[in-house]
Amino acid sequence: MPPAPEYAFLKTAGRILNSRQSRSILLTGNIHDLFYQPQAGANAAYATLLDLLAEQWASPDRILIVYELNGPIRFVRAADRDKIRDAWLRWRTGLDVNQIAIERMLSNNKAAQEHQAIAIAYDANVQAAVGNPTVALELMRQMCLCSRTVVAGKPALAEDLLIIIEGADMLVPEGAITGLSDVDRHRVAVLHDWFSDPGFMNADDSVVLFAESRSQVHHRVAKLPQIVEAQVPSPDEPARMQCIEWFFTQGAPVQLWGSTGDLARQTAGLSIHALLQLLKGARHDARELSQQQVVAKVEEFIQSQLGEDIVEFKKPSHRLEDCVGFTNLKQFLRDELMPRFKSTGAEALSGAAVAGPIGGGKTFIFEAVAAELDMVVLVLKNIRSQWYGQTDVIFERLRRVLDALSKVLIFVDEADTQFGGVGADTHETERRLTGKIQAMMSDPKLRGRVVWLLMTARIHLLSPDIRRPGRVGDLIIPVLDPEGEDRRAFIAWAVGGVTDIELTEKAIDHLDELTPNYSSASFASLRSELKARAARTGAKLSLDSITGVVQDLIPPAITETRRYQTLQALVNCTRRSLLPDPNVSDREREQWSAEIRALEAKGIR
Repeated sequence: MPPAPEYAFLKTAGRILNSRQSRSILLTGNIHDLFYQPQAGANAAYATLLDLLAEQWASPDRILIVYELNGPIRFVRAADRDKIRDAWLRWRTGLDVNQIAIERMLSNNKAAQEHQAIAIAYDANVQAAVGNPTVALELMRQMCLCSRTVVAGKPALAEDLLIIIEGADMLVPEGAITGLSDVDRHRVAVLHDWFSDPGFMNADDSVVLFAESRSQVHHRVAKLPQIVEAQVPSPDEPARMQCIEWFFTQGAPVQLWGSTGDLARQTAGLSIHALLQLLKGARHDARELSQQQVVAKVEEFIQSQLGEDIVEFKKPSHRLEDCVGFTNLKQFLRDELMPRFKSTGAEALSGAAVAGPIGGGKTFIFEAVAAELDMVVLVLKNIRSQWYGQTDVIFERLRRVLDALSKVLIFVDEADTQFGGVGADTHETERRLTGKIQAMMSDPKLRGRVVWLLMTARIHLLSPDIRRPGRVGDLIIPVLDPEGEDRRAFIAWAVGGVTDIELTEKAIDHLDELTPNYSSASFASLRSELKARAARTGAKLSLDSITGVVQDLIPPAITETRRYQTLQALVNCTRRSLLPDPNVSDREREQWSAEIRALEAKGIR
């Protein structure tokens, strides 16, 4: 069995507490997963994060207190409950439990009755904290106050407190303060006062909060500089390998299509919990675990984490050879783009943008590229959420998924609507989202592992920060209407299968004259129309019949809009070799810009 994984976040959190950098930590990320405990028995090797912390951070000079939503204030060691109660009474009365009992026996004066009432009140508050988070938080805050108070020349409590609070996002959810209920506002105030108290910050007690995302915790708490965040990442390949090897020691091995190493690599993106579900299902059914089943599980899990309306897995069935025309572009894709997308070294591209007029075939041809690459293709559909603060949470989940995957292509169609700008007139959430996406595109840690492919007919509306070199600005590819031999290939394809006449050069020239400004989508529409006519008549079409169909079709009134989009693709292209004329002069490029300004003056955008 490989060595137990080293959890870096534990070292980070421990370093923060031991260095006294902060007394309050927010653990975020993969907090709901299972974690390996080397000291645990064979049947309990994997446990929750809470159990892991209790195991790793337990020490004689520390009292661990756990608060779970709708549960009691729980002491990891039962004896600590009495220690806290005794310290509380000495803090409030100056007497310990035994002294209060003796005082009660010897005298029933007012002071004795008050001391007894304080003892009863403490017990009542502990009981009231069950199912009442507001009481629980205030009680734990006062426990820290008690712990650092000096009574009769020494601290009321000899040990330091370490309090672990689960579900911080539910205790103090993010939202406008005016929209919170009274109890929610009260809890925000309790935590704010607790963590901002100089006495707490300079003492030795600590609080650890759990929340999937810092964005889910109310900003008056989450943005306190006193709170330091430590992220719990998704399991990497060694952690998944350790889990697989451990599972195989717990019973009958699972038959695999390949090696355990193959399984560890193919399950990138899965949590340990989901990986164990996969293995347990295969063992129970006594069946071979196939590669297809693993891929399906990964896709299902990632979509469940991000939401089906956020991402989907692209599985194009067509290849580049199925794309009509685009001779030079397909050669460029095979020779230059695809090798750099597959690369993991310094020559790897962080991404590319694809521009061109609507109906030009951008999506179709680059879906074929995705199929050729044999990579995980994740289609980003809509990263925004209508719910307050949820967009940041979605992004953080996406980032964790991308960090876990070894190689992934992010396919974004209509990218100009997916990513906004960063200007002053852009909504704060939009600016924040766009800024995070931009940072991720140029993150050196993701280079060679995550490739961005942005498709848009309005390349000029894509943020200039995204279009700069180092992001998709390294390569902006124009996909234009077919010309020359490519156009003739489209004509032959459009009429192929519906006529038995010989497509002579003269016939193609004739159809070429009838189809000016035809796009890839226009030829596809013509092909569909001709097939429908042939099916209706039950006979092959003559050249005159084809001519009649073409002449009957009226192109939509979008010529100027498509011209504008074509010009934008030309002026934004980053490779001369991808332009219709690689030897284009600066004067001609200026003429494109002048034509763009003229169209904009007419209201074309």
